[in-house]
Amino acid sequence: MDMKSNNHQQQQQVLDGSDIVELVENEKVFDKFVEQKFQQLDQDEDGKLSVTELQPAVADIGAALGLPAQGTSPDSDHIYSEWKRDPIVILRMDGEDLSEFVHGPGYEIELVSVFSELSSCEDASLRDCIVKALQSLSVDHGMPPSNDPWVMSNIVEPIVDSCLDEEDKREKSASQEKFLEAFKRVVERVAQRLNEQPVIVAHSENTFDGSGVRRLLSNKFEFDKALNVALETIPKDRHGKVSKEYLRAVLDTVAPSATLPPIGAVTQMDNMIMEALKMVNGDDGNMVKEEEFKKTMAEILGSIMLQLEGNPISVSSNSVVHEPLTSAAFLPPTLNETEEPSN
Repeated sequence: MDMKSNNHQQQQQVLDGSDIVELVENEKVFDKFVEQKFQQLDQDEDGKLSVTELQPAVADIGAALGLPAQGTSPDSDHIYSEWKRDPIVILRMDGEDLSEFVHGPGYEIELVSVFSELSSCEDASLRDCIVKALQSLSVDHGMPPSNDPWVMSNIVEPIVDSCLDEEDKREKSASQEKFLEAFKRVVERVAQRLNEQPVIVAHSENTFDGSGVRRLLSNKFEFDKALNVALETIPKDRHGKVSKEYLRAVLDTVAPSATLPPIGAVTQMDNMIMEALKMVNGDDGNMVKEEEFKKTMAEILGSIMLQLEGNPISVSSNSVVHEPLTSAAFLPPTLNETEEPSN
């Protein structure tokens, strides 16, 4: 190996995930980093980070994860693209919204409705009812997602258990009055916990309205290109024919180009796809020429497009940032200096 190639090899960066492993180990320093970074980015001081406010953080996060700068490596640029693909808002849950909700005029009406739904579960204890009721609260109420295991084990379960005595925990068929009283006590304690230790939540929303499908179908070049790439991995017989049983697989491959979620990600979308496949007898397993296969795919996508245009599907997700994304080695000096030495 000559010197030139050896120097080139030394300049290459190997991304093996070791940096990320290191980054998730210092929760105390991370909390300080997140608090400071959030305040820096929240320019309008509304307690939320919009996509625009979040953009300056993307490069910092990439660097902290050991990724090359955006635009310097095609192997990592797709990760930056994924961050930008869906609208993401970073929410700082500090208990203020939750406290306003529990003391607001609509609180009791909403909780009475929740109780009426839970009262049909006669075998459920008061504790179980309260936990389920907490899960009905969303980030709009100021509640971190209770289905997150970290939120459940660090916030929901400890607070519910601390607010109920043993008899209350086991009580079944509790009255509406007792449920409302106990639930309010729990929610107030959750709000207090969030005020003491805020939780950062990445909230994303996406609405599938068929516009992405329409754009793809209206661009014949892009549509053929997407189908040809998908068909490269599909087996063909000696006559070049393709089985219709692969329609679902090809549709899943083409989905990103049509701004559709992958199959299995959204139940409503899966049902819509199933209906579209039935419409073209997609499960009959017949062998067809590639052109007919493409035509059938266009019919499926067209059907999905029309259904979405008439009845858009909205999907939201919430991810709690409850583990460190960085270590002292990647933090600003001011944060490093405040870290206490470990034993």
